[in-house]
Amino acid sequence: MAVYAIGDVQGCYDVLARLLEHIRFDPHTDRLWLTGDLVNRGPQSLETMRFVMSLGDAAITVLGNHDLHLLAIAAGCQSPRASDTLDDILAAPDRRELLDWLRHRPLAHYDAACGYLMVHAGLAPQWTRYDTLVLAAEVEARLAAADWTDFLDHMYGNEPARWDPQLTGTDRLRVIVNFLTRLRFCTPDGTMDFEHKGPPGSQPTPLMPWFAVPDRKSIDERIICGHWSALGAVSTHNVFALDSGCVWGGALTAFRLDGEGGWFNVDYKDNASNG
Repeated sequence: MAVYAIGDVQGCYDVLARLLEHIRFDPHTDRLWLTGDLVNRGPQSLETMRFVMSLGDAAITVLGNHDLHLLAIAAGCQSPRASDTLDDILAAPDRRELLDWLRHRPLAHYDAACGYLMVHAGLAPQWTRYDTLVLAAEVEARLAAADWTDFLDHMYGNEPARWDPQLTGTDRLRVIVNFLTRLRFCTPDGTMDFEHKGPPGSQPTPLMPWFAVPDRKSIDERIICGHWSALGAVSTHNVFALDSGCVWGGALTAFRLDGEGGWFNVDYKDNASNG
C-alpha cells in the first residue's frame, strides 16, 4: 500500500486525474491525503468534490480556507467574491450531500503509522501535535452540530491574532481556524499576520514563516501542509509544504509518505514528472 499527500487542488480536477495516473494510485490498495482547498479559483470544483467524496476511506482531506468559504456562502453567512468559481457546486442537484460531507471533514489529521500530521496552513508555535488535534476537534464539533451555521456567521475576522488558552467561545474557535487554515507569517510570539503572502524573505521584520519560529513546540513533528503557493513545494524545518500553485498555472505536487518516499508533480498544462 502506498500513501500519497497532494497539495491544494482548488478545482483543477483534470490535473489531479493526471497526477493520480502518473503515481498509479489505486483506491483499492493505496491511500490519499489532501491538504485542503479542494475547491475554488479552478474550473472544476464540482468534479473535484464528487471524485474525492467517491473515494470514501481511501482519501482523507482536511479543510482549507476555500472549503470553509464555500460552506459559509452556502449557509448564507458570506457573499460570493468575484474570483469565486463555486456556482457549479451551489447549483448541483447533489449540493446538500456534498456540503454535508465537506463540513464533516477534519481540520487536522495524524497517522501514527506514517508519522505525519496534516493541516491546511500551519500551527501556533505554542501547540504540540496533541494540542493541534484537540483544538481542531473543537471546531470540527461545531461544524458537525445542528446549528453549524451559527459558527460560520462569526468565523471571519483577524482577531484575536495570537493564541491564548484562556480564550472562549467564538474568539477561541476563530483563532484556531485562522492558524489551521490561513497562517503564513507570524511574529516570534505567534501573533499572526494576514497581509503578507509572498515567499519567505519578502516579509518585514519581525515576521517570520510560522515553521521557522524558534522553540516551536511542534518542531519534532513531520507536518504536511499546503495553502502557501508562493512558498512552493519544499521540505524545511520538518515541514513538507505541497502547494505549488497549480491553480495559478503551476504544478500539482504529490509526496509519498510511506517507506519509499519521493516527490511527484504534473504541471498545469504539461506532462507528469518526478520532482
